[in-house]
Amino acid sequence: MNNLKNKVAVITGSARGLGKAIAERYAAMGADIVINYSRDKASAEEVVSNIKAMGANVIAVQADVSKVKEIERLFEEAKAAFGKIDIVVANAGIEMVETPVLEFTEEQFDRLFSINTKGAYFTMQQAAKHVEDNGRILYIASSTTSFPVKGMAVYGGSKTTPRYLVDILSKEIGYRGVTVNSIIPFAVDHSGIFVDPEAYPELRKQLLDSCPMGRLAEVEDVANIAEFFASDLSSFVSGQHLLVNGGATN
Repeated sequence: MNNLKNKVAVITGSARGLGKAIAERYAAMGADIVINYSRDKASAEEVVSNIKAMGANVIAVQADVSKVKEIERLFEEAKAAFGKIDIVVANAGIEMVETPVLEFTEEQFDRLFSINTKGAYFTMQQAAKHVEDNGRILYIASSTTSFPVKGMAVYGGSKTTPRYLVDILSKEIGYRGVTVNSIIPFAVDHSGIFVDPEAYPELRKQLLDSCPMGRLAEVEDVANIAEFFASDLSSFVSGQHLLVNGGATN
């Protein structure tokens, strides 16, 4: 198993879903963990409890990634608690599906771009400022950025722009040995909009029909790749975007 002992990882949006799975995976590998949440304190406390039970050090920091000052405070509190930061996962985001181009509102657009785009941009900016040499920066994108899906113009658009930042940032700080990559998950079962197995039946069928493996992703599928990118195995992999989609084509 890969070893992250003596490493400190900050994962945004880690009170549940993909962020939780990645935080718990890193903790199991020996890392100290900074959990971030916006509003769901109870879920964050549950993740903290799980990680403490593994014997890892952990803190939870409430911070809204749509606000730059709060992102800055998140990194300040992480360094105050652990003295350094080695791994940053820009994961926080919200979804919006089944909303045609003719129907989305300015309010919806602003909300998704403030969290998914602005939040990711400034999280990665702070990561670049604070991560240790030979550190790791990860962005959790979406397969809608590679395979456009009807009804996801705003969501897919908001997740596409930070992929470009990954490319640029990998070039700007690569001299420090820092890798910058994105993980591009397929729709994830039991997470996000698919927490309820009965939700969005038409979309679920469309996605299942497009995947040769006949299933959606699970959080552990994504955590597996997050483990690879955080480990020494990926020390010469940077500026890359890895699809985790079971061979799906849309």
